[in-house]
Amino acid sequence: MASYYSGFLGCEEPHFLESCSLCRKHLGLNSDIFMYRGDKAFCSNECREEQIESDEAKERKWKKSSRSLRKNSSETKESAAGNTVRTGTLVVA
Repeated sequence: MASYYSGFLGCEEPHFLESCSLCRKHLGLNSDIFMYRGDKAFCSNECREEQIESDEAKERKWKKSSRSLRKNSSETKESAAGNTVRTGTLVVA
């Protein structure tokens, strides 16, 4: 079977259009390919949607932790202004 990447012999990684980015199912030459963010190919709309949901959940988690860090930072500044210093450990994920 011809490969999308057949012109580059010796390459270790397959071309992004050869397999689904989520389930790794082979993407046939005559099958539909569902794209996401320009460089991620999926075998079905379901795989694509699952990746989108996963990315959105990561983004929400990141935004939530970012807000928490800003809130903790402002509390520390307010305490420092009143000559009281709050110390603690800051964990960044």
